[in-house]
Amino acid sequence: MSLASIDLALRAATVALLLVLAASLLRDFRHSVAGRLTIALALGTIAHAVTSEIGSTAPVSIWHAPLIALSTGDAVVLWLFTRALLDDSFVPRWWHALIWAAVSAYSFVSCMWIAPAVHGRPAIIAVNLLALCFIVLAIAQTIISWSADLVERRRNLRIFIVSAALLYGGVNVLLQISIWGRDDAAIANVVNAAILAGLVAAICYAMMQVNAADLFPAPAEAVTSLPAPAAIAGDSSADQKLVDALMRLMADERIYRHDNISIGTLATKLGIPEYRLRRLINQRLGYRNFNVFLNNHRIEEAKAALADPSQAEVPVITIAMDAGFQSLGPFNRAFKAVTGVTPTEYRRLKADAA
Repeated sequence: MSLASIDLALRAATVALLLVLAASLLRDFRHSVAGRLTIALALGTIAHAVTSEIGSTAPVSIWHAPLIALSTGDAVVLWLFTRALLDDSFVPRWWHALIWAAVSAYSFVSCMWIAPAVHGRPAIIAVNLLALCFIVLAIAQTIISWSADLVERRRNLRIFIVSAALLYGGVNVLLQISIWGRDDAAIANVVNAAILAGLVAAICYAMMQVNAADLFPAPAEAVTSLPAPAAIAGDSSADQKLVDALMRLMADERIYRHDNISIGTLATKLGIPEYRLRRLINQRLGYRNFNVFLNNHRIEEAKAALADPSQAEVPVITIAMDAGFQSLGPFNRAFKAVTGVTPTEYRRLKADAA
């Protein structure tokens, strides 16, 4: 069997797996941000599997260039996918779409006009370095956000999916840059296709082992108010004591006001392992993300301050900072996500009702 036949078979297998994955997610999770971004990532990876040619020096045809552009834009989707996968509250903005369009358009222009003008290699390097920038952003996002995830069953799967995608993307970029025009490119293409097929198969298998609703939560599942710890059923005595101690830290010490409070520092204060506190907040209090847990306590304090007639002249930003938020923008977004109105509108409604 020739290298070309093996390469084609591996690419076909990858495309088939990704189509099945995309169809499944479209059926069940098309209303979830993470689900839609996963579908987009799968389709972009299909474009990559079809068009990837390590070391090729042949001119790009007009039908080939749009697929290459989609493949390059997939690096932006990977970055957004990483954010959504690690943050249930993430909502893409209009400028995210603009960045994706700009990267894809540049890739198309590079294929059709820039590469022929500069004899290929500089254009290949520029496009792949651009993709590498978004891969680095995705790595940084993973490092920053992963510890805040409270759902134990999905944490390992998430880090595996992101690590596999980032590892392959990084290696592919380096191969594209280093093997351009070399005679051993055919072997590199087969190896690249085999790695991609193996990773896609492993990710699909791993996703089958986890409840998909944990991985792709519906928007309605977001926590919008503070649960009542006393109403939680089935708590063991030890867990209930920990819940009480945790809520005392929140209500009496208002520890959520502290700068750079993390689940690790909170676990140290309670004298328990971090994994146990993560499980406690998730399974006993119903939160999926540590930052949401903190922000909801901060918002409850802000709501009380905004409704207090004696603080009617206190600026909104002062109330936000006193509650533990670092700036006004995140406070406004989090407040509106919980209450449905901005802090200023909330204050006015409470004043009118008084």
